[in-house]
Amino acid sequence: MLDFLDREFVERETLFVEVILPLSLSKNYMYRIPFELNDQVAIGKRVVVQFGKNKIYTALVKTISNEAPEAYEAKYIIDVVDAYPIITTEQLKLWDWMTSYYLCNEGDVLSAALPTGLKLASETIIVLKEESPLSDEDGVIQEIVFTDKEQIILNALTSRPRLTIDDVSALLGQKTVYPIINSLLSKGMVYIAEEVIEKYKPLLKSFVALQPFYNEGENLKQLFSILERAPKQLNALLAYLKLSKQQTTISKQQLLEESACGTGALKTLVDKEIFAVYKRPVSRLLENTEDFVLNFELSEAQNRALQQIEDGFLTRDVMLLHGVTASGKTQIYIKLIEKAIENGGQVLFLLPEIALTTQIVDRIQRYFGDAIGVYHSKFNNNERVEIWNSVLNGKYRVVLGARSAVFLPFKELKLIVVDEEHESSYKQHDPSPRYQARDAAVYLGHLHQAKVMLGSATPSIESYYNAVSGKYGLVTITERFGGVDLPLQEVISISEETKRKKMVSYFSSKLIDEIAFALENKEQVILFQNRRGYATILICGTCGYAPKCVNCDVSLTYHKTSGKLHCHYCGYHQSSINICPACGSVHIEQKGFGTERVEEELSLVFPEAKISRLDVDSTRTKNGLQQIISDFQEKKTDILIGTQMVAKGLDFDNVILIGVINADTLLNYPDFRAFERSYQLLAQVAGRAGRRGKQGKVIIQAYNDNHRIINQVIENKYLEMYNEELAERKQFNYPPFTRLIFINIRHKDADLLNVASQKFASILKGQLGGRVLGPEQPMVSRVRNYYIKQVIIKSDKNTSIQKVKSILKETIVQFQSEKNYRAVNIQVDVDPY
Repeated sequence: MLDFLDREFVERETLFVEVILPLSLSKNYMYRIPFELNDQVAIGKRVVVQFGKNKIYTALVKTISNEAPEAYEAKYIIDVVDAYPIITTEQLKLWDWMTSYYLCNEGDVLSAALPTGLKLASETIIVLKEESPLSDEDGVIQEIVFTDKEQIILNALTSRPRLTIDDVSALLGQKTVYPIINSLLSKGMVYIAEEVIEKYKPLLKSFVALQPFYNEGENLKQLFSILERAPKQLNALLAYLKLSKQQTTISKQQLLEESACGTGALKTLVDKEIFAVYKRPVSRLLENTEDFVLNFELSEAQNRALQQIEDGFLTRDVMLLHGVTASGKTQIYIKLIEKAIENGGQVLFLLPEIALTTQIVDRIQRYFGDAIGVYHSKFNNNERVEIWNSVLNGKYRVVLGARSAVFLPFKELKLIVVDEEHESSYKQHDPSPRYQARDAAVYLGHLHQAKVMLGSATPSIESYYNAVSGKYGLVTITERFGGVDLPLQEVISISEETKRKKMVSYFSSKLIDEIAFALENKEQVILFQNRRGYATILICGTCGYAPKCVNCDVSLTYHKTSGKLHCHYCGYHQSSINICPACGSVHIEQKGFGTERVEEELSLVFPEAKISRLDVDSTRTKNGLQQIISDFQEKKTDILIGTQMVAKGLDFDNVILIGVINADTLLNYPDFRAFERSYQLLAQVAGRAGRRGKQGKVIIQAYNDNHRIINQVIENKYLEMYNEELAERKQFNYPPFTRLIFINIRHKDADLLNVASQKFASILKGQLGGRVLGPEQPMVSRVRNYYIKQVIIKSDKNTSIQKVKSILKETIVQFQSEKNYRAVNIQVDVDPY
């Protein structure tokens, strides 16, 4: 009798949960669990809760206790969404660290971490999936059983294009609809509405297969005798049989090339039901990477580096691989990944921008097959949820991803690789959390007791400093794979060329000659200009008027492809001007130039060349970038003109010449990292040349042709650049000798902002003294109609950064609690670079 009472007491115990809502709240909220749901609630599961008057959200359970909140009466949770936790304890620890380190709210981290498909809310719109999920990969029809309530929702969606979750709730006459929606999502019957805005269109390729009837020897013999009088059809059959001994699938194109039978003969064989033609999606780069050997042998230098890394991992958790461009770092990563998988672990491979590293992705996918997953923003929410679940269930042993992949639910993580660790795109700028994925990866490795491999040809100053000072291990490769020489590099003075009247538009005579020579030899060229658009600015030659953005304090950039003036900060655009709206003059001049202008001018110099452009504007569609890279790889394009996109992870065997149109735009940027970034970008761009056998050439055009950074790039003197930059940063108190925190204070009223920023800075200076600088106007002082003032905290290494952050957090709360300043927006950016 006592046992029964004990069980009943446990079931009826009053429990409370602390939940993380997908909202930017400074504190987590507490809810009460109904007795009947006590045994269903667990840490890491999603629960349905009401927040505010009528808003319903899915929140994540962080803690469970029997202590009620003191400040308010806890509401009941409405329902439990998940059968098992979708978040691991290590993830929650990472979120806690991120919240504390980057001074953000846990709701911000949750919003960044979870795919939209896992963040259902009352306003979430669901749409019926067009394609039927009723067949598996082999085409076998599968029966999916739906409950009565699921069938009601599906029937409603056939007559109405979309339903909100509130609509579903009204349709079923109940509040607890989230598990039902979750079930339909898992069965592949519905989409979240955001997922159907941009549909992925895979590249479909035609393949040929012999009908199963003719796989038997006797039937095949009869077929030969039948086709004796049709030589072209017989050639097609012979070619198919030959190819089938070498590979499992045969494309239609391969068969036509091998047999030279013509499409008519192939169609006849299909009509006779001898062959079957079917389509299936393929990688856009798959057939172009056959030079990548799967069972490769490492060179002596690579083997030495691999051994040093493995030895280093015995005493250190983080290693830095500093290898020159094309030294074969990816092959070393693959060997490390192999070992981690053999030991039963999972691997996270971070890439700076997944879309720009399609070749690496493709090669590693070919090597590890189905055990690999790819995770990035180009996938729709449904795909991201599937990958999330596959990582959680251990289906994927290797995950390649951009910065957001650090949030995935790994359980057996043994190795993290951060390729091109110096890349600025690892830093999230907006919205919060403003995290640095490389640093988050190091902490994630610590949580899982996993090893972290950082790699780059041009490491960041901070990472190299950590390696030199002994915090990380350091391994260096100084030679290219296969003994290929580093490219010959030459700097051309634009001033001298202009004086001698040898400049052709934006191109020096030397660059023109080298391009012509490359084209004659059927070799390819990459040109780098770090500005997109056609003209950087339009200006009236009479009165000096220049069109500006109505929302931001910046000039508009002219894009010839759209014929409009664009703001690169807020997306505003307007029609271009031919007449000055200020003085009526028709003398409108174009100043500065971007990739569009370079493309146009080059097509006039080389009208026969096939030229393509690689920038944000030319790659807006989901597969736009892959198509441009694929065409260049297949040698359909002779010259590729691009922004910094061309410097990231691209590996072309036929590129012999790299041209930098104007290096000064990088060097003259007003930022303490300008020289470091210039070196990295120029060295990475130069590294795209001559990666296979033949030595490449690099032409760098600049007005300041004697600049030390350009000379260091040409002479490949990374250490010299590092030592000089380090000395300057020590002198002027910049990282890695200090910690930086930027506080951006924003408001639509400039006068109120001036008063508020002065008040905020004075409160902070009262606590932190001379460590606080500002308020000052940033380079762009108005964005999206918000005026901006910036306060900077420089904290030296001897000061407790946690104490500084605690003071800053208290100051923000104190400041925003004043009635006059509640509407002032404060954004904190820790380690802003």
